[in-house]
Amino acid sequence: MTTELLAPAGGQEALVAAVQSGADAVYMGFGAFNARRSARNFSDEEFRAAVSYCHLRGVKVYLTLNTLVTDRELPALAAEARTASECGVDAILVQDWGVLATLQKIIPDVPLHASTQMSLHTLSGVQEAARLGMTRAVLARELSRGEIAEICQKSPIEIETFVHGALCMCYSGQCEMSAVIGRRSGNRGACAQPCRLPYGFSGRADGHPLSLKDACLAPFVPEMMDMGVACLKIEGRMKNPDYVFNVVRVWRRALDMLCDGAWGPGAVEELERELGRSFNRGFTDAYLRGRSGAELMSFERAINQGVRVGR
Repeated sequence: MTTELLAPAGGQEALVAAVQSGADAVYMGFGAFNARRSARNFSDEEFRAAVSYCHLRGVKVYLTLNTLVTDRELPALAAEARTASECGVDAILVQDWGVLATLQKIIPDVPLHASTQMSLHTLSGVQEAARLGMTRAVLARELSRGEIAEICQKSPIEIETFVHGALCMCYSGQCEMSAVIGRRSGNRGACAQPCRLPYGFSGRADGHPLSLKDACLAPFVPEMMDMGVACLKIEGRMKNPDYVFNVVRVWRRALDMLCDGAWGPGAVEELERELGRSFNRGFTDAYLRGRSGAELMSFERAINQGVRVGR
């Protein structure tokens, strides 16, 4: 099985960067119903052109319709989904069960993927997604290698995992803090990122105790391919085109090295060194190793090295 490399496209320039640096597929949003509404995203006309650009180069396009919606919003969401289907989108990511049912009725031929914001972290959850007609599950980012391996072994549908980029303080998307403090819900595509802000006590906000490091799972590429992970996903629809180009380029090289039998001593160190040249909050693979706690936190790097916070 060929492992797919999936890259973020928060706008036209990032899309081109992802394709030109070797992505097999890109994920993007347009309209009001995606989990990164503050990204550049695409108009209807731009989305149509983007799909054509990608398909001419053999790259798949996945649309993110992965927010929770109200009943009153369903007609507008349905219109966006029909437009995407007419453009030839390859799959749509969803979180909301009502959205899932709606899309299955109006565009039954378009594959649907379970977004990571569904927080699927068990085999039974993936099996339920399959029973409901989804063709791929994007696993929660907090799973260990053993949990991912078990799910891959027994899953009736494709498995996609995040391998690089920002981590959420909570299970992806399930954050009440943003809605309470910032009046903006991550489940509505408008995360205020309160976890990236400074906090403290005695009148001083001089630390970042809730800000996590970025994931970087480059050392585990061979293992994840052996597990049967169908798709390796890079986070970053809020990142600039230079970031997208550099990170995707390095991950493309990692997969090519492995497929060509060139994965050997020093490969991981070289890849991590190149990935470290793009913006990051420090790297961690703690979740994959079944760990949590202080080694996930980026506050020392954020304070001592002046790394900006916020995705």
